Amino acid sequence: MDCIECGKDSKYKCPICRQPYCSVACCKLHKKTPCSLPPQPQIDNKEESPMTDDFPTEDTVPSEKLKQLEQSTELRNCLKNPHVRKILEILDSSAHPDLLISEYMQEPIFTEFVDACLNVVQDNRNDG
Repeated sequence: MDCIECGKDSKYKCPICRQPYCSVACCKLHKKTPCSLPPQPQIDNKEESPMTDDFPTEDTVPSEKLKQLEQSTELRNCLKNPHVRKILEILDSSAHPDLLISEYMQEPIFTEFVDACLNVVQDNRNDG
C-alpha cells in the first residue's frame, strides 16, 4: 500500500487508524492530525474470524502464538492484579496508547505483565 502522506511504498501502519506510512517523518506528519480507529467489520455469528494483519512487519506475532497467551498461567496470574487490568483498560480506551505505554513501562507490575506476554510469543524461548 502507499503512504498516506507522501504516496511512496509503505511498510508501517498507524497503530490507531491503521493507515500506511513509509517513514518516521511521514509518521510524525500523520500524528499532527488526530486520527481514530477504523470501523470494525461486521462479524457473522459463525466461528470467530481468524486474526489477519494487512501490513505485517518483522514484529507481527502469528495468530497461533497469540492464541497461546490464553493458556499462559504466568499471564493469568498477572491479570489477577486489578492495577494491571486498570492500566490495560486505560490503554485500550486511549486515543494515543503509544504515548501512554512508555509511562506505564516504568511501573514494575506492568513490565511483569509485558514480560509474561513476551515469554509466550517470542520464538527464542523453549516450549515446555
